[in-house]
Amino acid sequence: MLPKEQQEEMAPFQAEMCAALANPQRVLMLCALAERPYHVSGLAERLGISQPLASRHLKVLREQGLVCAQRKGAMVEYRLADQRLLEALRLMRAVLQDRFARRASLLDAADTPSGVR
Repeated sequence: MLPKEQQEEMAPFQAEMCAALANPQRVLMLCALAERPYHVSGLAERLGISQPLASRHLKVLREQGLVCAQRKGAMVEYRLADQRLLEALRLMRAVLQDRFARRASLLDAADTPSGVR
């Protein structure tokens, strides 16, 4: 664990990064980019969104350093900036799965008559 002073210093940056991940389309973009690089139009097609919307999402991800862009002729190719992002997404998914499982077990317990299991 970081010392309190460093935690306080890092917290705003972590919050900004989490804000970039707060949109499901951006999370799906990162998952797609983990498989291979994409141009904006290919990523938009893959996700079923418009190219302008894909560009706006990529701008947010790029500003947070989550993706990087490389010009290839007239096109710009986007890729994941750091493979560790995949592990962060996996960890968040695992936390969510545990949370959903806990809620499901609580609902099951609430639906079960007292004393009957």
